[in-house]
Amino acid sequence: MDKANSLVVFPDKKIRRLWHNEEWWFSVSDIIAVLTDSIDELAYWRKLKEREPQLVTICHGLKLQAKDGKMRYADCVNTKNAFRLIQSIPSPKAEPFKLWLAQVGYERVQEIENPELAQDRVKHYYELKGYPKDWIDKRLRGIAIRQELTDEWKSRGVAEETGFAILTNEISKATFGKTTQEYKQFKGLTKKNQNLRDHMQDWELILTMVGEKATTDITQAKDSKGFDECKDSAQEGGQIAQHTRKELEQKIGKSIISQENFLKLKERKKIDK
Repeated sequence: MDKANSLVVFPDKKIRRLWHNEEWWFSVSDIIAVLTDSIDELAYWRKLKEREPQLVTICHGLKLQAKDGKMRYADCVNTKNAFRLIQSIPSPKAEPFKLWLAQVGYERVQEIENPELAQDRVKHYYELKGYPKDWIDKRLRGIAIRQELTDEWKSRGVAEETGFAILTNEISKATFGKTTQEYKQFKGLTKKNQNLRDHMQDWELILTMVGEKATTDITQAKDSKGFDECKDSAQEGGQIAQHTRKELEQKIGKSIISQENFLKLKERKKIDK
């Protein structure tokens, strides 16, 4: 994919987009052209900014290919702020987006009141993607175990932004001999937004849970405080999962670390059909 010149195509319109800072940015004027009947989307955008000056703060000037073929700066928004922009456009064409946003907001309020609803929705999303039921059950259990571990780290003074990733890598290296990024490369996952665990096989998921659950219990038992002590506990938790993996591999005579990912499995199902 040529990310620098990628287009989102609608029935009779095109929205220019650019891959910038590891996320998609969309042309504001093109979004306006799709959602309104304005003959001059740039003039519409100027009036919209006059009416709601705060919209300027959600935009970023990026170079996109103009109609004359030259690269020119244009106001762009990321996915999150594209929804914010849509909310400000008083057009019948924007109403489906607004209704969808309202529905999403309502669902999130429901999930706060009843967390089981969130789990049910996640399960439904995985089903729509074609994952088998027994895999989904393991994945959801893994999410709960992961949440328990990160809550423990947070309460013990580990920085969420960087510390969590480092400690997760310690568990992964001990369990599988690979960091998370190395494991993603091993499985052929190249996009940043691809979650490694969504592409793990059963035993890979199970051992990930073993390593993280063991880390949680060891952290609590040793009353680990701060990053360094939690790192020691993470390594010990990963080693327990490693011992389980090696013993199993010895019994079955093969490695359970697999290059298979969900993308390959979907392709194989298409071929089988």
